[in-house]
Amino acid sequence: MIVVIDYGMGNLRSVSKALEHLGGKVKVSSKAEDIDKADKLVLPGVGAYGDAVGELRNLRLFDSIKAYLDSHRPFLGICLGLQLLFPRSDESPDTIGLGCLPGRVRKFKSPGIKIPHIGWNQVCIKQKHELLRGIPDESFFYFVHSYYAQPQDDAMIAGTSTYGAEVFAAIVAMDNLFATQFHPEKSQSMGLAILKNFLQW
Repeated sequence: MIVVIDYGMGNLRSVSKALEHLGGKVKVSSKAEDIDKADKLVLPGVGAYGDAVGELRNLRLFDSIKAYLDSHRPFLGICLGLQLLFPRSDESPDTIGLGCLPGRVRKFKSPGIKIPHIGWNQVCIKQKHELLRGIPDESFFYFVHSYYAQPQDDAMIAGTSTYGAEVFAAIVAMDNLFATQFHPEKSQSMGLAILKNFLQW
């Protein structure tokens, strides 16, 4: 069973429908017990870092998500779901996130660029990964974000993209964890290929 976490801020319908279209058995849930029993877990997200942390804490999901990640079962984070894996964000400096990955979430600061960054951007693949099987280097994916993760260890960066003068982490991966700043469910064939690989992971 794939559990897509519902904490009131996710692009739940498009993610769950894409996974179901590819043959996945999906349950959208905000219950800790469903996370505990999941075979695969998806943390989507659209919105503000601080609000998202607040909702996850109100639903008492922090410990369940961390325990799931420690169990080495497959995990997929999408957009804000990637950023929440880091302990701090420029968007909400006094808020502490899940803290599963070392680093920080930064705001785009290149002069002359539009914020948020919305649209199709190329992603440069930096390391091999099971979820990137069949994905050509410099494929295009769909982004909607004003902030990006800056991992402490470059070895966690599986793919990068560029906006303005800033090269940023478009994909982070470590052990059983894989997360994208872009939206695979909105990225047509390349995004669906990543989700299909996730089903088979």
